[in-house]
Amino acid sequence: MSLPECSVEQLTQFIGPNATNAEAAAKFICSQFSAVGNKFVDTQFAVDNTYLLFSAYLVFSMQLGFAMLCAGSVRAKNTMNIMLTNVLDAAAGGLFYYLFGFAFAFGGPSNGFIGKHFFGLRDVPTEAFDYSYFLYQWAFAIAAAGITSGSIAERTQFVAYLIYSSFLTGFVYPVVSHWFWSSDGWASATNTGNLLFSTGVIDFAGSGVVHMVGGIAGLWGALIEGPRIGRFDHSGRAVALRGHSASLVVLGTFMLWFGWYGFNPGSFTKILSPYNSGNYYGQWSAVGRTAVTTTLAGCTAALTTLFGKRILSGHWNVTDVCNGLLGGFAAITAGCSVVEPWAAIVCGFMAAIVLIACNILAEKVRYDDPLEAAQLHGGCGAWGIIFTALFAKEEYVNQVYPGKPGRPYGLFMGGGGKLLGAHVIQILVIIGWVSATMGPLFFILNKMKLLRISAEDELAGMDMTRHGGFAYAYEDESHKNGIQLRKIEHNSSSTPTPTPTTDS
Repeated sequence: MSLPECSVEQLTQFIGPNATNAEAAAKFICSQFSAVGNKFVDTQFAVDNTYLLFSAYLVFSMQLGFAMLCAGSVRAKNTMNIMLTNVLDAAAGGLFYYLFGFAFAFGGPSNGFIGKHFFGLRDVPTEAFDYSYFLYQWAFAIAAAGITSGSIAERTQFVAYLIYSSFLTGFVYPVVSHWFWSSDGWASATNTGNLLFSTGVIDFAGSGVVHMVGGIAGLWGALIEGPRIGRFDHSGRAVALRGHSASLVVLGTFMLWFGWYGFNPGSFTKILSPYNSGNYYGQWSAVGRTAVTTTLAGCTAALTTLFGKRILSGHWNVTDVCNGLLGGFAAITAGCSVVEPWAAIVCGFMAAIVLIACNILAEKVRYDDPLEAAQLHGGCGAWGIIFTALFAKEEYVNQVYPGKPGRPYGLFMGGGGKLLGAHVIQILVIIGWVSATMGPLFFILNKMKLLRISAEDELAGMDMTRHGGFAYAYEDESHKNGIQLRKIEHNSSSTPTPTPTTDS
């Protein structure tokens, strides 16, 4: 916040030369103005940090959404396993992002490839960011790891989760976020001194940085592991292995929807920033617009998926609608702050088409992803990057990314093709980087027999073979009340009733 300076020399002239001790009076008045000004500066920092902390809490709540979505999307015999992996993503990710990840991502000044300061949060806070910024970025990092876990669900050894989650959050993801979000990154839109194609990459909240990274990592894990037993029959035809709880899927989807209002609008990191001082329109308006574009993209994708799948399968499937909704969110994440609300509807519509097409392709090539994570986050994330390069509005681009007048914007909005070129490069380098790092990791784990569980464990379910029991109690083993619950078989000849028993 820029405040006007109080000059003792100028103020003395107004007091007049005949006033008693005019200079002392001027100093006193200036000191009072300075004190008030400092209070305003303190208030701005407090408001912005509180906004960022609240956004971090919202993004972290998405972990509960991931957990519920994953649990509902797998079979009951693997519920405990997938829930434990979601807890692990947050716990292991927290330590490794603290030790290495944050430094690799935002440890400036540094080179364009990787950060080199703030290991273990040394020298934090700084003028550039406080502890709240670390917490917010950590929540993003574990979201990427959570995406990957869905792709390799129901057949992956626990030790493999530990290794890949630590590597992804501690190194692979931070390097990508440095490229596109750090002020030193070689393709960052905030690196105004060295902008790629004079524009940099506008990936505001991470369609590429978060969603594509998690999706491509999951793609390699699922490809190297192979499909679950029974997912395809001997002729190669797909067999549905449906999750055990649509209720958990819907609950998880709504939790993710709620968290996305921290994911996208929160990526401003500040809210008390006027574009023109004394005006009703400022960054707080852009935050609200971002929430609106996020909502419209998700809603449009959900409805498009609903009717699209109805035409293809003949059913109104709630799980498909939930995935379509999330696909719309993943797509709008890159351009949510720089596009008009009407453009978000276009984004959501096409995201649903992309997701449906990716799922059809996945079945044809016998690719098995229990949560459609690679298709949803990878495919829709890539579309979101292209969409932003087509529909980014000049006014919004200059407001969100100031300091570079005349910056290229969306192709369809009259801004030329430079932004599109930068975004195509982003897609290619993310695919290349994640493939070059996570692909070999999963391959080595597979060769060392640390990746996939045995066929016997997979058929029995990992809850029983690896975690000591099922997630649900299917019968009451106690008889304290003198009643034993038994399964009742109904037939046409009689209507049996449960028989009370007494303890001997």
